[in-house]
Amino acid sequence: QVQQWVAGHDMAAIRALGRPALPKLVQLYETSSNDEFKARVAQTLYELGWKSPEAKLALMKDVHTRNQNLRLQVQWALGRVSNDQDVVDTLLANMRSDSNPLFRDKAACALAYDQIHLTEQQKVRLFGALIDALRDDKLDVRSIALLALQIHTGQTKNFNASASAAEREQSVRAWQQW
Repeated sequence: QVQQWVAGHDMAAIRALGRPALPKLVQLYETSSNDEFKARVAQTLYELGWKSPEAKLALMKDVHTRNQNLRLQVQWALGRVSNDQDVVDTLLANMRSDSNPLFRDKAACALAYDQIHLTEQQKVRLFGALIDALRDDKLDVRSIALLALQIHTGQTKNFNASASAAEREQSVRAWQQW
C-alpha cells in the first residue's frame, strides 16, 4: 500500500499513517533497484520532514550516486531527516569540491533551505563552514556559500565573490566577527 502511495505521490495517505510509515519507506528505498522509484521515496521523505536515523543511513548510501535525479533528491532529503554532523559535512564537501557544478549548487541549496532539525549550536558550526567557503578558490563556491549565508541571515556583509582576494578577506573578517 505505501509503495502505491509513494508511486502516486499520495502524501495525505502517507501522512495519515504517521511516523510508523518511516520504516516501510526506508525498506522500500533500500530494496528498490529502480533509481527513479528511490528518488520518489527520497522526495517523500523530504516532504514529510520527519527525523529518522534509518532514513538518513539509507539516503547516505546514494549521496554520490551517478543518477542525477536520485542524487539531487537525496541531497535535499538528508537535512530533513537528520541533524547529524556527517550530513552537513557531506553536503559542505559536495558544495566545495564536487566535480559537477550542479551538485555543488544543489548541495548549497540543501544547506540553505533543508537543514530543518539543526540546533542553534549546529547552525553556528554550519555558518562557520559557509564563511570559510567564502575563501574558496572557485568563484561559484564563493557565490553559493554567500547565497546560503544570505538565506540564513539576511546579510551579505558586502561580500563580493568576484572581488580581489584582499577585498573578499575584509568581508570574511566581518562575517567572522559577526
